[in-house]
Amino acid sequence: MADDHSHVQDFFAPRAAGWDTRFPDDGPAYAAAVRELGLRPGDTAIDAGCGTGRALPALREAVGAGGTVIGVDLTREMLDAARRAGREASGALLLSDVARLPLPSGVADAVLAAGLVSHLPHPGRGLVELARVVRPGGRLALFHPIGRAALAARHGRPLSDDDLRAEPRLTPLLADAGWRLDAYTDEDSRFLALAVRTG
Repeated sequence: MADDHSHVQDFFAPRAAGWDTRFPDDGPAYAAAVRELGLRPGDTAIDAGCGTGRALPALREAVGAGGTVIGVDLTREMLDAARRAGREASGALLLSDVARLPLPSGVADAVLAAGLVSHLPHPGRGLVELARVVRPGGRLALFHPIGRAALAARHGRPLSDDDLRAEPRLTPLLADAGWRLDAYTDEDSRFLALAVRTG
């Protein structure tokens, strides 16, 4: 792969088996984020950095039996945990770097990226690649089941304006990558930035 992602894999691989038990109450937050994407039956949805696939059932419900759901993750152990949880029934699982997706341009109607941006070595490049695989007018949801302040507290660090997900930093980052930020929510109970594919 073009970038060294070993630090990401080193972090997630040993945590994969117990990931869902660490965060057992996140399901409704994922489902709510999926609803914000405005998916319709027959659409194609990508879960970028899908981890154990917690969003896949909600994505499948949104696009219906005639739609397509693809979960993409860089860490094999996370995808193995998704399979053990039976989430492969809701969508195809793809081992891949989201900055180099083996998918055609404009194939997707929407992308959900939960907790992804802060793990990308080159966030701008990753967002450009997500824009490539989404049709013009398609949507992106950058999501986390807790807000920036709550996440910073969980990690024992202060909240910083240098955070990539801070609105003043995120808006131009998205714009440079082919997205227009449409809505921004950062509260204790969730972080959700919704963007539309321009062009």
